[in-house]
Amino acid sequence: MALPAAAAAAYQNVARLAQSASSAGIAPAELPGSSFSDFLSGAVKESISTISKGEQAAAQQVSGKANIVDVVNSVNTAELTLDTVVAVRDKVVAAYQSIMTMPI
Repeated sequence: MALPAAAAAAYQNVARLAQSASSAGIAPAELPGSSFSDFLSGAVKESISTISKGEQAAAQQVSGKANIVDVVNSVNTAELTLDTVVAVRDKVVAAYQSIMTMPI
């Protein structure tokens, strides 16, 4: 099951965000655009960027211009990101279905 890998990728993404915020001297409560929709939008953009980098690395390997280790790392990161996105989507759909079945 890929759920532990997805959880690990999500944890790494949050740790990276916290580290970049702390290195910029921004406290977590003071993050610009700290609404949930802004966070979700940024996470989706970052996911798309990560997956795109994996595709670019694979294309470079096919043309013989990339190191195989870098390609494997990029593709693995892209796969973990995709697993995280799918896991979040599944949770959102499950929450929506649960809300829809609630009695009024």
